[in-house]
Amino acid sequence: MCMNPIIDSTDFGSITITGTQYQHDVIICLDGKIKKRKKKLSKAIYGTSHIISLDEAKYVYEDDAEQLIIGAGQFGRVNLSEDAASFFREKHFNVVLMPTPMAIREWNKAKGATIGLFHVTC
Repeated sequence: MCMNPIIDSTDFGSITITGTQYQHDVIICLDGKIKKRKKKLSKAIYGTSHIISLDEAKYVYEDDAEQLIIGAGQFGRVNLSEDAASFFREKHFNVVLMPTPMAIREWNKAKGATIGLFHVTC
């Protein structure tokens, strides 16, 4: 079952989802569960969490998902690595990547099986 909890707001360093404030990057799974993003999967390879690695892409991906909405940070600094982008293309998986304030608007109106990854700082 797909459940998209409502994202109330974001500020630099935080995101508020259904009334709960998180002061770290989050992943919202298909079942609506909110998990802390495993930035170390990308940081270990690129030295930054601003490039999403293949390992992190595989961690985020769920078989029944149709799309991933990525909040790329308040100023849109996060990008997909070429390997991650290729992985998602091979899965015929739609990825929407935009600054977090815009991404939360997309998330709140998204239909279907959607996963979210939201970076809350730069």
